Amino acid sequence: MPDFIHNNKVYYNPVEFALDRIGGTWKMPILWRLKDKTMRYGALKKSINHITDKMLTSQLRELEADGLISRQVYAVVPPKVEYTITPLGALTIPVLESIRKLGMDLMKEAGIEHGS
Repeated sequence: MPDFIHNNKVYYNPVEFALDRIGGTWKMPILWRLKDKTMRYGALKKSINHITDKMLTSQLRELEADGLISRQVYAVVPPKVEYTITPLGALTIPVLESIRKLGMDLMKEAGIEHGS
């Protein structure tokens, strides 16, 4: 029996709910890059290797819909769009820091070097 339903989606526990918001390949890297600064789309795209325009746009929209980032559009030509982490999004940063540390520890254990 499910624990709860949100936006017509069934969730069985809070971890599942949280991972639906920040899980996947790209959401955590996006949130990580926005933790200390506002970034434009092009800067985000350049900072995340191998992400397609379609995927970046999709992930940004989902993060915005979930209230984890905000999007500011400026009425200039060419259009200027900036993304900023919200207070709700900032709550994910300690979790991301823990996951990052775990990843670095596991890489070290496996003999894999990482620069940052």
